[in-house]
Amino acid sequence: MEWREEVAQVKRKAYQDHDYWGKPVPGFGDPQARVLVVGLAPGAHGSNRTGRQFTGDASGGFLFPALHRAGFANQAGAESRNDGLILKDMYITAAGRCAPPDNKPDPVELNTCQPYLERELNILQPKLIVCLGKIAFDRILKIFQARGLKFSHGALYSIENPAFTPGAHPVSLLCSYHPSQQNTLTGKLTVKMFDEIWEKAKELVNQDG
Repeated sequence: MEWREEVAQVKRKAYQDHDYWGKPVPGFGDPQARVLVVGLAPGAHGSNRTGRQFTGDASGGFLFPALHRAGFANQAGAESRNDGLILKDMYITAAGRCAPPDNKPDPVELNTCQPYLERELNILQPKLIVCLGKIAFDRILKIFQARGLKFSHGALYSIENPAFTPGAHPVSLLCSYHPSQQNTLTGKLTVKMFDEIWEKAKELVNQDG
């Protein structure tokens, strides 16, 4: 929390004239969404600045064009909370709610934030959860008390937990590398690979109606 607020005060040179959000960043999207996207945590000069998940940074610059191509977003750009972006059948949140140093939230912080993610799961009752990165994947496994599953790009699982899925109705869990520059600039995650994730997401949620 202290680091999040310090970053919002010191700021990055390119954003000296910006008013930083500098608070925990909530999830956002379609309240009737069947797809829940779980990221890592707010970027120090992205979400922590703009106040909306994946907005105003390079990760969002890779994510939202892909969502637009797949029909989950009405536009490809995401620069501010007031830019007109609307998500369709999708809600985006994160395992951590505050910008962490080096983009690495510690376990204590993730445990503190977990009830918010649990609440979103209870409210949305998603048909599909897309985990962007292993930290998000591990947090979902912890919430659903699922064991023996391994993270890899494109991996697909079915999980259930009566606390979050009434009647133990299974939820699909789809894995993707996080769209951070560490992955996109090195070719670990390509546009084609990412597009395939969202096409698969559409296919999964539209199965059986």
